[in-house]
Amino acid sequence: MPLSENITLLTNEFHGSLLPETLQIIIYLSPIALMILLAWVFWNLWMRYIRGKFYNSLEYSVLELKLPKETMKSPLAMEVVLGAIHNTADGGYVARLWRGEYRPYYSLELVSIEGQVKFFIWTESRRKGGLMSALYSQYPGIEIYEHEDYTHGVHYDAKTMKIWAAEFVFTEKNPALPIKTYVDYGLDKDPKEELKVDPLSYYIEHLSSVPLNQQNWMQIGIRAHKKEKRKHGHIFTKHDPYKDAADKLINELMGRDAKTRLPSTKTEEGRFVPIKTSTVEDEVLKALQRSLSKLPFDAVIRTIYIAPRDQFNTPFGIGGNISGMKQFSTPHLNGLKPNGDKWIHQLGEPWQDYKDIRRNQLSKKVLEAYKLRSFFYPPFETEAMVMNAEELATIYHLPGSVAASPGLERVPSKKAEAPSNLPL
Repeated sequence: MPLSENITLLTNEFHGSLLPETLQIIIYLSPIALMILLAWVFWNLWMRYIRGKFYNSLEYSVLELKLPKETMKSPLAMEVVLGAIHNTADGGYVARLWRGEYRPYYSLELVSIEGQVKFFIWTESRRKGGLMSALYSQYPGIEIYEHEDYTHGVHYDAKTMKIWAAEFVFTEKNPALPIKTYVDYGLDKDPKEELKVDPLSYYIEHLSSVPLNQQNWMQIGIRAHKKEKRKHGHIFTKHDPYKDAADKLINELMGRDAKTRLPSTKTEEGRFVPIKTSTVEDEVLKALQRSLSKLPFDAVIRTIYIAPRDQFNTPFGIGGNISGMKQFSTPHLNGLKPNGDKWIHQLGEPWQDYKDIRRNQLSKKVLEAYKLRSFFYPPFETEAMVMNAEELATIYHLPGSVAASPGLERVPSKKAEAPSNLPL
C-alpha cells in the first residue's frame, strides 16, 4: 500500500476515534454550562428586579436651597456637608440579596429654568432630616423647602423640542489624579469677597443667561465609595482600583519600590537615593496625597440642555456646558470632558442619523434617566468616577456675593430669632 494511503487511513482512524470522545465530553458538559449560563442570567434579572422594587418602595424629596443674601463660607462648608452624608452601609447579605437594598445615594442639582438659577438636592425622604441638619449647621442663613420635582413637567416631543445631553468623564486615564479644586483657587484661605475667584461663577453666569422657553440642568449623582472590586485571581479578596492607581503613581513619582516603599535607585556605593522631583511633579504629589486624605465618592455628572427646535442654540447650550466644566481642569492633573460614547454628545453628521431616529430615542432615554436619578443601578447604570469631597464641593457649593448673576435668587434679608425674654 502506498505511503500516502497509509497516512490517509491513519488520519481517518485518528479523527474517527477522537471526534466521538470530544462530542461526548461536550454533550456531557453542556447541561452544566447551560445551568451556569441560566444561573448568571437569572441572577442579573433577580438583582435588577429586587433593586427596582426597593427603589419603588421608597419616597423621595427634592429640596430647594435658597441662598442667604451673604454667604461668607468657603466651599469647605459644603465639603463638611458631604462628609455628613458619606455612608458606606448597604445592609447585610439578606438585605442586599433578598430585599434589594443598596448604598444610599443623592443627586446634587444646579439648574436653570428660563434663566432662574436654582440649587436642588434629591434624596430619599427618610434621609432628608439628616441632610437638612448638615446644611443648616454650615449655612445658618439658608432656607430649605421641599419642592415639587421640576423634571415632571418636561415631556419629550420630537416635533417641537430638541435635547442635548452628556455625561462628563475625566480627561486623564489615571482616575486617581484630582481635578482643580477650590484649594487650588485659594478659596480655602477665605479671602475677602471681592478678591475671590470662584470657578463655579462662570457656570452660574451661563445658567443665568438661559433664554425664555429653554432649560439647562446639571445633576451630580453621588454615593460613598468603598473597596468592592474583586482582586484578579481571587474569589473573596477585594481591592480598590482608585487607591491602587494613586499609590502606584506616587511610588513612580518618588522612585519607590511598591513593596518596600523605599527608594529604588542605587548609587555605586550601594546607598538608596530618592529621585529628585520637578516643581510640577511636586504639585502632583501634593494633590494626590491631599486627595487620598479626603472622603471618596462614586460620582456621575450629567448635563441637559432643552430648547424648542427653532430656538436651539448649539454654541450657547453645548459650548456653555463644556466651558463650565473646563474651570475645574488643569494640564498636569485632571479635568472633565463630555463622554463621546454616551448619550447625545456625538451623533455624527445629519446623514448618519436618518430623520433623527437615533437622536429622538436617546433624547427620551436620557430624559428618563435624569428624572429617575438612575446612576449606579439599573435601568440606567453607568460607570462612575471616583471623586473626593473636596472635588465635589468645588463643583457644587453655595457661592458668595462674588456670583452676582441676576438669575441667582437669594433670601432677601437675614432672619433673626425672637428674643428669649418676651413676656408670655
